[in-house]
Amino acid sequence: MKLHGRIFILEIFTLTLILLSSINISPQSRDNNFDPDKYVDPFIGTADHGHTFPGAVVPFGMVQLSPDNGTSGWDWCSGYNYSDTVVIGFSHTHLSGTGIGDLCDILFMPAELSINTDADSSKLISLHSQISHKDETAKPGYYSVMLKTYNIKAELTVAKRVGFQKYTFPQSNYSVIVLNLGHSLNWDKTTGAYIKIINKNTIAGYRFSTGWAKDQRVYFAAKFSKPFSNYLFSLNNYLIKDKKEEKGISLEGIFKFKTKKDEVILIKTGISSVSINGAMENLNAEIPGWNFNKVEETAADEWKTQLSKIKIETKDNDLKKTFYTALYHSLIHPSLFSDVNGEFKGADSLVHKAEGYNQYTIFSLWDTFRAEHPLITLIEQNRVNDFIRSMLAHYEETGLLPVWELEGNETNTMIGYHAVPVITDAILKGFHGFNIDEAYNAMKKSAMQNHFGLKYYKELGYIPSDKENESVSKTLEYAYDDWCIAQTAKYLKKENDYKLFIKRAGFYKNLFDTTTFFFRGKESSGKWRTPFDPRFSNHRNDDYTEGDAWQWSWFVPQDVAGLIKLFDGKKHFVERLDSLFEQSPIVEGANASPDISGMVGQYAQGNEPSHHIAYLYNYAGEPWKTQMRVRKIMETLYTDSTNGLCGNDDCGQMSAWYVFSSMGFYPVNPADGIYVIGSPMFNKVSIQLENGKQFTIIANNVSKENKFIQSAELNGKPLERSYIYHKEIMNGGTLIFNMGTAPNKKWGSEQKDFPPSMSVN
Repeated sequence: MKLHGRIFILEIFTLTLILLSSINISPQSRDNNFDPDKYVDPFIGTADHGHTFPGAVVPFGMVQLSPDNGTSGWDWCSGYNYSDTVVIGFSHTHLSGTGIGDLCDILFMPAELSINTDADSSKLISLHSQISHKDETAKPGYYSVMLKTYNIKAELTVAKRVGFQKYTFPQSNYSVIVLNLGHSLNWDKTTGAYIKIINKNTIAGYRFSTGWAKDQRVYFAAKFSKPFSNYLFSLNNYLIKDKKEEKGISLEGIFKFKTKKDEVILIKTGISSVSINGAMENLNAEIPGWNFNKVEETAADEWKTQLSKIKIETKDNDLKKTFYTALYHSLIHPSLFSDVNGEFKGADSLVHKAEGYNQYTIFSLWDTFRAEHPLITLIEQNRVNDFIRSMLAHYEETGLLPVWELEGNETNTMIGYHAVPVITDAILKGFHGFNIDEAYNAMKKSAMQNHFGLKYYKELGYIPSDKENESVSKTLEYAYDDWCIAQTAKYLKKENDYKLFIKRAGFYKNLFDTTTFFFRGKESSGKWRTPFDPRFSNHRNDDYTEGDAWQWSWFVPQDVAGLIKLFDGKKHFVERLDSLFEQSPIVEGANASPDISGMVGQYAQGNEPSHHIAYLYNYAGEPWKTQMRVRKIMETLYTDSTNGLCGNDDCGQMSAWYVFSSMGFYPVNPADGIYVIGSPMFNKVSIQLENGKQFTIIANNVSKENKFIQSAELNGKPLERSYIYHKEIMNGGTLIFNMGTAPNKKWGSEQKDFPPSMSVN
């Protein structure tokens, strides 16, 4: 009996283990001591040219509730720069890291203000407050600051579609909260505003604007936790009383309160691109009560869940801050755009409904196709299909895939048709939660247009510099996008299309000057444009996009092997790469692009065209030089300070580069399913995959000095090749690097160990 009992207990124990193993519980979720969000510092990148914001947002949320300084200028594209110590209020929409300023919608400002309500007309003074950065706190899903001018503490948190403000007032008979719908910064301008008083606790309305987004619409519904004792409107700076609603351009609502010492007034505001009803429905669905702390905790938990998908192990807390803030910045955009009922404003200015998915906006594709979207295919797989369905909705509304989509608008900012590599990458990685045939037709249609130099590109095999601006960069990027279309055509067994687009993928060769070894502008006559200075830049008004010839002469990620041939072989290719990093960092030209920043020689980490270049040594058999270059970039150009980004974060691309590179690899060609190995920064990295598996990277003896790979193994077998496949990560396993102070020049040096890259034709 005892023996049978033991067997029974053993069987139960075994069954329990089997059941537990079948549940996809990440190691991070079981580790209550693992708290990555405490290493996130939203102030990183808010100084200089990072253009990030410090306010509250949940991953990919519709609302980004953050302070505005009220200053217009390039370094205030997010509404905030750390150099500023003035706040004019807290608005509900912001862009993270862009090079053009927009949004900053639905701005609230608490203050103490005596208003003469007996006067028929009285000007309202502009509200602003001094702040001290010592009084600021920012963490994932939360922001606070003391408004010194009014002695009011402001605290912010968010749900997906709702902003939650908490203001702690001093004792006063003149406390006010002002809603400023005429507020605009940089490119943005209010075109219409409306406020309606629903009751003493509830207001609603809209702000329409034009700017980078030509037709932006933000409807809102806001509830106050305390009834306001009185209210006024201000139109064109003149006060209006005894009205229940008002329309205009420069429109404000002033809501008056009598407050006791340390009295808290809460405001929760839902927004929508469609209607006031949509905003109200979002508000009621996401924050039905008034528990600010609970909403803050929920936002923090969302971030912890997202950030826990990658666990790094290192004793260097500064590295942890840099890494987890980079991961945080990588997960802000794209942003949710559809309401809880699925409705959203389309790019055709009509109301559409997302059926069975969430619509997203803010697709900075020229930037994010390179590393952010590949990162999302690793750790945010559930959103990939939604992102592509959002792009296809844009295609259905406009007839073309998005280039740079913003709040239901096509801005056509930047070059190429880079929705194509994002969609191709998803298809080839097995994401099929969208209509693949429609996606392919959309890709092909984008490539068959005649605008932006495509007419000449199709006719001549290059874009002539005397016919189209940024001719070199456009030719190179069209060629890459066409390679992506060719791969999708091959997948779909469309042989004729494959032949057409693989031929176009080789058009890059037509602009390579074998006498100077640069890609150069060529006129329609076939003559090279002269004079030629490879260090010259005239921002967005020459042959190169935000760069010079040194930076652009390496953008052939689809055919690095073919590029090496143009450079007369591996030896000369490596010598030229070395020369790039060892050149003078000076860029010539009175109007040189400000985006050319983060210089290491003529390499510019501060802008996207350079992001893959340091990894090209692997394709020529000298990966130890990639290890050396990448380490220098990470250690000198990414820090945990407010100016810790050397250029615009560009909706997370700059940060995604660091996330990949610090783990030890990078997607040089973002659509070929291959990651090229660099130099890992951490002792251990654990990537928790959404299929329940885990991929682990271990770097034995890694340190600042031990930056070179001595040997590697994958799942217990020696790894001599200097790359890994996406499918190898998704299958789970362990990648081990053994690190040392001196380079092992033999590792990855054989042709068979180079990252795959075959000449396209």
